[in-house]
Amino acid sequence: MEVQSLLQVEQLALKKMKIFKQSRLRYLARSALASMFIGFGVIVAFKTGSFFYNDHSPMTYPMAALTFGAAIILISYGGGDLFTGNTFYYSYAALRKKLKWLQVLKLWGTSYIGNIIGAAAFALLIYLTGLFADPSINEFLLGVVEKKMNAPVTELFFRAILCNWLVCLAFFIPMGLKGDGAKLFAMMLFVFCFFISGYEHSIANMCTFAIALVVEHPDTISMSGVWYNLVPVTIGNMIGGCVFMAFMYHYVNKPFMDEYQE
Repeated sequence: MEVQSLLQVEQLALKKMKIFKQSRLRYLARSALASMFIGFGVIVAFKTGSFFYNDHSPMTYPMAALTFGAAIILISYGGGDLFTGNTFYYSYAALRKKLKWLQVLKLWGTSYIGNIIGAAAFALLIYLTGLFADPSINEFLLGVVEKKMNAPVTELFFRAILCNWLVCLAFFIPMGLKGDGAKLFAMMLFVFCFFISGYEHSIANMCTFAIALVVEHPDTISMSGVWYNLVPVTIGNMIGGCVFMAFMYHYVNKPFMDEYQE
């Protein structure tokens, strides 16, 4: 039964709220760290994938998906604050009447802004390293970004719902596992599934788009393309976290969780 894991979700949400109340600047900084951690995953995934992409290998996406798992490990163990995970944590705490919905909206907004700041800062650092100055390295990254900025809005929306449902499970399921080995394996597996499936993650997209914009890129990649993608993807991610995770787990576990209601 997932009751103990749901109690951990509540405690985590309240801990994050405490940090927010103590210092919004610190909370913003934690949020920036989270998207920077995702940035590390984006870099290693696209650098790895580019070696296979240039050889037209069918292993391009599997290898990129495998290495992207570094991002979730950094966030989980490094202490970053990710908007997409917060759509689950804070919604569930609000449904349990541990948080007010106005507080939830403030926390979401602050973490989202912090994630944007972190993505932009990380992209600047990558630009200064010159790691993506070679067009042969950029080709895989820019090809993926161009597709994301031109996909139909409805498809982006539903891909985003499935994405955050799966990503939230990647954080939630390990809460009920014992031992770091099992937890790391579960996290890596779920993230591999999200990446290889082609789902849309708003914060991962932020980081990928920011890097694409600071390197030499075609006119088909632009700021208007960023918003074209991020608006439906962000909304879809929120539904994935709020409805398919928070509401569903609250509904199916309510009889058991009421025993722990203060």
